[in-house]
Amino acid sequence: MNIVITGGAGFVGSNLARSLTERPEITQIRVIDNLSTGSKENLLGLEVRFFEGDIQNAALLDQAFHGADAIVHLAALPSVPRSVRDPLASHHANATGTLQVLEAARRASNLHVIAASSSSVYGANPCLPKHEDLAAAPMSPYAVTKLATEAYLGAYHHSYGLPVLPFRFFNVYGPGQRPDHAYAAVIPKWISAVLAGQPVTVHGDGTQTRDFTYVGTVCSILADALLRRVVEPQPVNLAFGVRLSLLDLIPAIEVATGLRAQREHTVSRVGDVPHSQADDTRLRALFPTVKPVPMHEGISATVDWLGAGG
Repeated sequence: MNIVITGGAGFVGSNLARSLTERPEITQIRVIDNLSTGSKENLLGLEVRFFEGDIQNAALLDQAFHGADAIVHLAALPSVPRSVRDPLASHHANATGTLQVLEAARRASNLHVIAASSSSVYGANPCLPKHEDLAAAPMSPYAVTKLATEAYLGAYHHSYGLPVLPFRFFNVYGPGQRPDHAYAAVIPKWISAVLAGQPVTVHGDGTQTRDFTYVGTVCSILADALLRRVVEPQPVNLAFGVRLSLLDLIPAIEVATGLRAQREHTVSRVGDVPHSQADDTRLRALFPTVKPVPMHEGISATVDWLGAGG
């Protein structure tokens, strides 16, 4: 199989590329990335064909998609706070970018497209756990762009017969996730702070909850979806219903590092949802053999990676 990963030099994309190189069924991996948030260093030592450029470049997409069997569309401008500061940039990269990818997949004889949406689409909907049939209630421009992403996939499936699979990612973490930028995710940011003897910054009171998913588990499911050509036009939660508060995350990091964490509380962030927990019924129906990596193992692996200098 010939696989294209958009955003393949980023955190999830590079982990997926590494995972796919271990699959004998995968004959070639192509990566498209404009390096706005990803890095070529993430792909060092991997046999991939790299296309540097933006997914809004139709000619580049046509070149990369030619002769491919499937697309894993991960390219996006991440971060809720970033989207609040610059909603147009998020819309162009995430919504318009997805539309360009789908058009290119259609031009390339209706390629199988697996794409990343986000649990942020549930937003202000208070129901827990979050099942895919709940009404979406986005609280940020980023969440709106991800809702558009999965809606476009469904529309292209029904309008053009495009084989698609939209996943709603829930707080993916693990090795390769950088802690050293303004929009860093909480787990690498806090682990890095604890290792450096610096306080962790808690936005709000810390009682907000998240359903953290280890990147290795995510990559395993994506690879299985590719190899079995799983098609489902409705969004699928990619998480397992493990609800953890940010205050409970701190002791888990302390155990993994063997260090005491200092805390600094600050104001809540605009657009942040208070609670997140996945209903994994649809996921387990499609992937009945999946075995998620336990939280303590994932945290330990992330600590080891960051402790070794990333």
